[in-house]
Amino acid sequence: MASGRRRPDVPCGPLALAHAHLPAVTLIAVAGELDFATAGELESYIERARRDRDRGEHVVFDLSEVPFIDSAGLRVLLLCASETRRYGGEVRLAALRHAPSRLLAVTGVHAHIWVHDTVQDAIAAALGAH
Repeated sequence: MASGRRRPDVPCGPLALAHAHLPAVTLIAVAGELDFATAGELESYIERARRDRDRGEHVVFDLSEVPFIDSAGLRVLLLCASETRRYGGEVRLAALRHAPSRLLAVTGVHAHIWVHDTVQDAIAAALGAH
Protein backbone atom coordinates (compact mmCIF):
# COMPACT_ATOMS: atom_id res chain seq x y z
CA MET A 1 0.00 0.00 0.00
CA ALA A 2 1.23 3.50 -0.75
CA SER A 3 2.54 5.76 1.95
CA GLY A 4 0.17 7.73 4.11
CA ARG A 5 -1.60 7.19 7.38
CA ARG A 6 -2.62 3.57 7.07
CA ARG A 7 -5.27 1.86 9.09
CA PRO A 8 -4.46 -1.69 10.15
CA ASP A 9 -5.69 -4.56 8.04
CA VAL A 10 -9.18 -5.55 9.05
CA PRO A 11 -10.13 -9.17 8.55
CA CYS A 12 -13.73 -9.09 7.33
CA GLY A 13 -14.48 -12.76 6.76
CA PRO A 14 -12.91 -13.95 3.54
CA LEU A 15 -11.76 -10.46 2.60
CA ALA A 16 -8.76 -8.62 3.97
CA LEU A 17 -9.29 -4.87 3.78
CA ALA A 18 -7.07 -1.91 4.58
CA HIS A 19 -7.17 1.78 3.82
CA ALA A 20 -5.03 4.88 3.96
CA HIS A 21 -5.98 8.52 3.75
CA LEU A 22 -3.71 10.45 1.41
CA PRO A 23 -4.17 14.09 0.41
CA ALA A 24 -7.45 14.16 -1.56
CA VAL A 25 -7.47 10.35 -1.97
CA THR A 26 -8.72 7.41 0.06
CA LEU A 27 -6.79 4.27 -0.89
CA ILE A 28 -8.59 0.99 -0.20
CA ALA A 29 -6.71 -2.30 -0.58
CA VAL A 30 -8.80 -5.43 -1.10
CA ALA A 31 -7.55 -9.02 -0.90
CA GLY A 32 -9.74 -12.03 -1.61
CA GLU A 33 -12.64 -12.87 -3.90
CA LEU A 34 -15.12 -10.05 -4.37
CA ASP A 35 -18.41 -11.83 -4.90
CA PHE A 36 -21.97 -12.19 -3.63
CA ALA A 37 -20.72 -13.50 -0.28
CA THR A 38 -18.27 -10.63 0.33
CA ALA A 39 -19.72 -7.63 -1.53
CA GLY A 40 -21.67 -6.46 1.52
CA GLU A 41 -18.50 -6.54 3.62
CA LEU A 42 -16.72 -4.30 1.12
CA GLU A 43 -19.68 -1.93 0.91
CA SER A 44 -19.72 -1.53 4.71
CA TYR A 45 -15.95 -1.11 4.82
CA ILE A 46 -16.03 1.62 2.16
CA GLU A 47 -18.58 3.51 4.23
CA ARG A 48 -16.46 3.21 7.39
CA ALA A 49 -13.24 4.16 5.56
CA ARG A 50 -14.86 7.25 4.09
CA ARG A 51 -16.68 8.33 7.23
CA ASP A 52 -15.77 11.91 8.15
CA ARG A 53 -14.10 12.38 4.74
CA ASP A 54 -15.05 14.75 1.93
CA ARG A 55 -17.51 12.82 -0.27
CA GLY A 56 -15.82 14.38 -3.31
CA GLU A 57 -12.47 12.90 -2.33
CA HIS A 58 -11.10 10.46 -4.92
CA VAL A 59 -11.04 6.74 -4.13
CA VAL A 60 -8.40 4.34 -5.41
CA PHE A 61 -8.97 0.60 -5.05
CA ASP A 62 -5.86 -1.58 -4.99
CA LEU A 63 -7.21 -4.83 -6.45
CA SER A 64 -3.85 -6.56 -6.94
CA GLU A 65 -4.88 -9.32 -4.52
CA VAL A 66 -8.38 -9.89 -5.96
CA PRO A 67 -8.43 -12.97 -8.20
CA PHE A 68 -12.18 -12.88 -8.90
CA ILE A 69 -15.02 -10.33 -9.08
CA ASP A 70 -18.64 -11.17 -9.85
CA SER A 71 -21.62 -8.92 -10.57
CA ALA A 72 -22.28 -8.25 -6.87
CA GLY A 73 -18.72 -7.02 -6.36
CA LEU A 74 -18.91 -4.98 -9.53
CA ARG A 75 -22.12 -3.39 -8.26
CA VAL A 76 -20.36 -2.17 -5.08
CA LEU A 77 -17.56 -0.58 -7.10
CA LEU A 78 -20.06 1.09 -9.45
CA LEU A 79 -22.16 2.42 -6.57
CA CYS A 80 -19.05 3.88 -4.96
CA ALA A 81 -18.08 5.45 -8.30
CA SER A 82 -21.54 6.92 -8.78
CA GLU A 83 -21.69 8.44 -5.30
CA THR A 84 -18.13 9.76 -5.49
CA ARG A 85 -18.75 11.31 -8.91
CA ARG A 86 -21.91 13.00 -7.62
CA TYR A 87 -19.71 14.99 -5.23
CA GLY A 88 -16.98 15.77 -7.77
CA GLY A 89 -14.53 12.91 -7.20
CA GLU A 90 -13.56 9.84 -9.19
CA VAL A 91 -13.04 6.17 -8.40
CA ARG A 92 -9.98 4.51 -9.88
CA LEU A 93 -9.20 0.80 -9.92
CA ALA A 94 -5.58 -0.35 -9.90
CA ALA A 95 -3.53 -3.47 -10.55
CA LEU A 96 -6.34 -5.73 -11.73
CA ARG A 97 -5.59 -9.38 -12.38
CA HIS A 98 -6.62 -11.04 -15.64
CA ALA A 99 -10.10 -12.34 -14.69
CA PRO A 100 -11.36 -9.11 -13.07
CA SER A 101 -9.89 -7.07 -15.93
CA ARG A 102 -11.70 -9.26 -18.45
CA LEU A 103 -15.00 -8.83 -16.56
CA LEU A 104 -14.65 -5.05 -16.70
CA ALA A 105 -13.89 -5.19 -20.43
CA VAL A 106 -16.79 -7.53 -21.23
CA THR A 107 -19.30 -5.51 -19.19
CA GLY A 108 -18.12 -2.12 -20.43
CA VAL A 109 -17.33 -0.86 -16.95
CA HIS A 110 -14.15 0.75 -18.31
CA ALA A 111 -16.44 3.47 -19.66
CA HIS A 112 -17.56 4.34 -16.11
CA ILE A 113 -14.53 3.73 -13.88
CA TRP A 114 -10.89 4.61 -14.54
CA VAL A 115 -8.56 1.59 -14.57
CA HIS A 116 -4.78 1.82 -14.07
CA ASP A 117 -1.94 -0.68 -14.25
CA THR A 118 -0.49 0.30 -10.87
CA VAL A 119 -1.64 1.86 -7.63
CA GLN A 120 0.94 4.61 -8.07
CA ASP A 121 -0.47 5.45 -11.54
CA ALA A 122 -4.00 5.59 -10.13
CA ILE A 123 -3.01 7.87 -7.25
CA ALA A 124 -1.04 10.17 -9.57
CA ALA A 125 -3.98 10.37 -11.99
CA ALA A 126 -6.42 11.10 -9.15
CA LEU A 127 -4.19 13.86 -7.80
CA GLY A 128 -3.81 15.31 -11.29
CA ALA A 129 -7.59 15.39 -11.68
CA HIS A 130 -8.12 17.19 -8.39
